[in-house]
Amino acid sequence: MTRVSLFNSPLLLGFDHFERVLDRISKTSAEGYPPYNIEQIGDNGLRITLAVAGFSMDDLQVSIEDNQLIIRGRQAEDDQSRVFLHRGIAARQFQRGFVLAEGIEVVSATLDNGLLHVDLQRPLPENRARTIKIEKALPGRSGNTAISVETGKQGNARPIEEAER
Repeated sequence: MTRVSLFNSPLLLGFDHFERVLDRISKTSAEGYPPYNIEQIGDNGLRITLAVAGFSMDDLQVSIEDNQLIIRGRQAEDDQSRVFLHRGIAARQFQRGFVLAEGIEVVSATLDNGLLHVDLQRPLPENRARTIKIEKALPGRSGNTAISVETGKQGNARPIEEAER
């Protein structure tokens, strides 16, 4: 099967990391355990809530690996003296991953009545404008060596000037 790239347009420069993120998402397990909710809290906040009944704080681990939030649960071995007539509360280990956008920060993780809440904060986008200074290239040369129109001196110019709106 031939794979079609969504970002192969010459007009989409520097978006190859999105393709890698989409590949990572597609490889994520579609298993439904443990169930979870994702909700928006305020303008820039998100909360992921996982139902982790039977897990203590010592059984859970929350970490970030390569812009991916990883939540793992592993319970200690069962007490052999307990005899279950019916066992409907899942006690198996799990790993649940969530791909995070650049800049999203994990603010806190709390365990409350069998629910693990992980709060995330989305940074406010900065409104910035940049002016690109155009310089005159030396005749017969290519590359970064240019003659500044303002000074007339030769050198490796830094053509970007930033101005905030």
